[in-house]
Amino acid sequence: MTYPFPTSAFIGGAWFESARTFPVVNPASGVLIAEVSDLGGDETEAAIRAAEAAFPAWSGHLAKERAAIVRRWGDLLIKHAEDLAQLITAEGGKPLAEARGEVAYAASFCEWFSEEAKRAYGRTIPTTVAHRRYVTIKQPIGVAAAITPWNFPLGMVTRKAAPALAAGCTLVLKPAEATPLTALFAAKLAAEAGLPPGVLNVVTSNNAAVVGKVLCESTIVRKLSFTGSTRVGKILAAQCAGTVKRLSLELGGNAPFIVFEDADLDKAAAAIVSGKFRNAGQVCVATNRVLVHAKAHDALAQKLAIGVSALKVGDGAEEGVQVGPLIQKAAVERVDRLVKAALASGAKALTGAAPSPVGEQFYAPTVLSGVTPEMDIAQQEIFGPVATLIPFGSDDEAVRIANATPYGLAAYFFTNDISRAWRVAEKLDYGMVSVNEGVMSNEVTPFGGMKESGVGREGGAEGLDEFLEVKFINFGGIG
Repeated sequence: MTYPFPTSAFIGGAWFESARTFPVVNPASGVLIAEVSDLGGDETEAAIRAAEAAFPAWSGHLAKERAAIVRRWGDLLIKHAEDLAQLITAEGGKPLAEARGEVAYAASFCEWFSEEAKRAYGRTIPTTVAHRRYVTIKQPIGVAAAITPWNFPLGMVTRKAAPALAAGCTLVLKPAEATPLTALFAAKLAAEAGLPPGVLNVVTSNNAAVVGKVLCESTIVRKLSFTGSTRVGKILAAQCAGTVKRLSLELGGNAPFIVFEDADLDKAAAAIVSGKFRNAGQVCVATNRVLVHAKAHDALAQKLAIGVSALKVGDGAEEGVQVGPLIQKAAVERVDRLVKAALASGAKALTGAAPSPVGEQFYAPTVLSGVTPEMDIAQQEIFGPVATLIPFGSDDEAVRIANATPYGLAAYFFTNDISRAWRVAEKLDYGMVSVNEGVMSNEVTPFGGMKESGVGREGGAEGLDEFLEVKFINFGGIG
C-alpha cells in the first residue's frame, strides 16, 4: 500500500528515517501494510530537543494565533476523513463506520481546544495587605510527552495534542506500535495547517519501554500524558517520580452497567449492545459487567442474546460489519481463557463463547449468564466482545458489586426513578457515570477515572488545565 506521507518518524518538522523498521499488519487479514521506522532512545532524545527548541516561539504566539492553527488542523482532518477512516480500519481493525465516527470525534477536540485556548484565564484575588495586589496567570507547562493506544489511533492523539498545542506546549508523541500510520498522517496534516517545525514530533518505535523511559526520565519533558493499561501506567508513574512530572494517566477499567427493575429493557439492551461491542469490546469504557436486578434478569438476558447473536462479524472494511478483529491473536486467546474459566465455574453461554470461524483474530460476540462477582471474568478487564450478566437484589447490593474493583473509570445504569438516579450516581466510585445512555464521551466534558483507573482529565475545560501552570504574582509597594 502507498500513503500520502512517509512511513517514518516526524521530528523537528522533517521526516526522519531509520535503518531499523517494524511491520504494521492488518489484524483482519494478517497482511503487511507498511514498514515503519523503528526509533530508539537517541532518536527520542533528538525529538525532545526539537520540542525544547520550538517551545519559546510557540508559547510566545498569541493564544488566538495558536487557536487558528489547531482549528485548521481539525478542518484538515475532516477534509481527509475518508482516507483517515480507511487507514484506521486497515491498521486497527475497527468497522469503517466506527472509524469514520472516530475521525469526527478527533476533529472535535481540535475545534474545542482552539476555542478554549483563548479562555486560559487567570484571576485577581482580594488582598490581605493594603499595599499588595494578588493575581494569577496561566502559562504553558513546557515540553510535553504523550503515549497513545492503538484502539483509538486518531482520537487519542488529538485528545492529548490539541489541548497541549492550544495551551502553548510543544509535544513529543509516541503512538502505539500497532497503529502508527494514523498518527503520521495526522502529523502531516498538522504541518499543513501551519504548525511550526518541532512543535509536534512523532516518535515511531517497536520498543515502547525504551522510548517511554527516555520520556519519563528526561528533565526537559515536564508533562506526560498516557492512555493504556494500569500495569504500564504504574511503571511510567514510577519512572516520572525522579523529575516530579505532571501526569495524566487514563488507565484500565471494569465498567459496570446496572439495569434496575424499573428500567426500559429494550433501551438498556440496545445500549449494552452498541456500547459493549464497539471496536469488538476493545474500549476502556466498554461495559465489563452487566448487573441486572433479579426481576429483570431473564427478560434482559433474552433480549441481549437476540441482539448480540445478530451482530455481523468480519473485516471492518466490509459493508455492514459491526464487530471486527481483536488487535492480536494473543488477545483472542486471553478472552477465550476468561470465557472458558467462567463456564467451568458455572456460567452459561447464551450465545458465542468461542473464537469466530471468520479468522484467527476474531472472537464470536458472547453473552454469559450466571456469572458471579468473584469470577476472573468479572474481576479483570475483558477487552473483548463478551458481556457478562450478574444478578442483584437491591440498590445497595448493586452499588456494592459495582464498586468492588480497584478500577473507577466509567459506570452506566438504567432506571426511570429520578431519586434513584441521583442517589446511585453519587454513590458510584467512578470518574464518569452515565444514566440511561450507553455512550458518553465527547469533547466538551471531562474524561478520566478514579482509583487505579488513573489521574487527571482529558476533554472539557479541565483538559486544557492539564497543560497549564498556575503562577501567583504578588505586586508590592502599591498605594
